Amino acid sequence: MVGTVRWGSLARVALLAAIWGSSFLWIKLALRGFSPVEVALVRIALGAATLLAISRVRGIGLPRGMGTWGHLTVAAFFNNALPYALFAFGEETVDSSVAGVINATTPLWTMLLAVLVGSGKRLGTGQVAGLFLGFAGVILILAPWQSAGAFGAGAAMIMIAAFSYAISYLYLERFLSGRGLDPIAMCGSQLAAATGLLLLVLPFSGDLAVHARPDAFAAIAILGVLGTGIAVVINYRLILDDGAAVASSVTYLLPLVSVLLGALALGEGFGLRMAVGIAVVLGGIALSQRTPKDDADADGGLADDAAAASGAGLSGEAALAGETAGEAAGDAHDARAGAPKQAVVGAGT
Repeated sequence: MVGTVRWGSLARVALLAAIWGSSFLWIKLALRGFSPVEVALVRIALGAATLLAISRVRGIGLPRGMGTWGHLTVAAFFNNALPYALFAFGEETVDSSVAGVINATTPLWTMLLAVLVGSGKRLGTGQVAGLFLGFAGVILILAPWQSAGAFGAGAAMIMIAAFSYAISYLYLERFLSGRGLDPIAMCGSQLAAATGLLLLVLPFSGDLAVHARPDAFAAIAILGVLGTGIAVVINYRLILDDGAAVASSVTYLLPLVSVLLGALALGEGFGLRMAVGIAVVLGGIALSQRTPKDDADADGGLADDAAAASGAGLSGEAALAGETAGEAAGDAHDARAGAPKQAVVGAGT
């Protein structure tokens, strides 16, 4: 597969990894001037404005129907409003690098949840081993047995955020994929719904004072316009042009980017335990997505969908774009590259 990927596509993968992997850094910087709920609200509102503006330029209207908007609102809660707020709250006490690694467990949570609710195929031995290995890597990084470990309320909130992404993916697959609606307009609408949800919560969220810091304003602008908006369009084109497998490769780069930026820009600690933990988490993700050769045709969808869940385990708005991109690519992509119609989706936190 790698030999068929164009240099332009590799550049887009690298760009997405840089954008989404740096999201945890931008959250940390945005918290210097905004409260956690404000960080989530402003980035979502900027992302919605960006995607809806792109849709308008393309002449694409918004989704219609109360049923569709009802499903979009539920998806917006689990996909955006809840996890984005939890990431911001969590990063008040947790390093951005640790947040990036915990976030990478989203495909593991999605696969596990799909099995528990009966939405997926039976897991093979290797996939079960991958689940245990991936979560063991997170425990190694958090080091709950050490007084100076990262285990605590902040890490728990980030873990819940990753689980929320998993819920949202299964919901998107069940209720919003396959409707034939434009993915960019749908993603923008979902973010608009999430903006409304957070506006309802904002008056009850405590400190609403905004501190005028240039770094915080720049961080939240990048986080919203680029990471929550434009990156979704880049991911959509990547899926259309090169398929699910290429798009999902971003999964393995995000923790590395978040850890590198945390160390270089914020002086966050990076030692042997973190390095081994990242390797174990990524190894677990890779193993969990493999299927027994004899069952590949029957069970491959579960592994792909679990990775698809959030691709890199980041945001939910890209999950819907990926689902719809897979449908749009359809038979043409099958004929050209042998890729499955069901696209693996990417995600941006």
